[in-house]
Amino acid sequence: MIDEKFILISTLLFLLGGLEYLINTIKGKTKPNKVTWFLWTLAPLTAFFGQISQGVGLASLVAFSTGFMPLLIFIASFLNKQSEWKITRFDMICGALSITGLLLWMMTQVGNIAIIFGILADGLAALPTIVKSYKYPETESANIYGLSALNGFVTLLALKTWTFAYYGFPFYMFLSSLILYLLVQFKLGKQLKRIF
Repeated sequence: MIDEKFILISTLLFLLGGLEYLINTIKGKTKPNKVTWFLWTLAPLTAFFGQISQGVGLASLVAFSTGFMPLLIFIASFLNKQSEWKITRFDMICGALSITGLLLWMMTQVGNIAIIFGILADGLAALPTIVKSYKYPETESANIYGLSALNGFVTLLALKTWTFAYYGFPFYMFLSSLILYLLVQFKLGKQLKRIF
């Protein structure tokens, strides 16, 4: 277990990675999937409010930061037409399922249920970007995902209480961000296509 203050450092690093992604979006270098980034705003903030209702302290900063930065990136995706990504039927289905998860949370108003549905909604929102990162890794920036994985991992190391309310969202963020980082950084989809 490490000091909780490391969560602040890893969150700051994540926000710096997000700032790079934001700038690349404005320049048209990255092409964020609007459905994913919009829902990546809603789902983590849902988990954040669920964690707050469960009394989670500093560890809830992971969920908040992973909701706030996507909001900025979603807004930036409208500023440069070169950063547009075509929204597909698959994106819309994932988006609808993600919103369903958020609505189910609103109906329950129970902290741990909110975290579960927040994770479910965020994961469904991530699917279009995971597919895009597999097929077109050049349209993404790896750093934000690597730093997000680091943020989740550091948060897990700093936890003093091991209940789902504390570890659920940081563990999910670590795992999903690591997958995206590996897909983009190492262009795994293109490498696998060459092998198979």
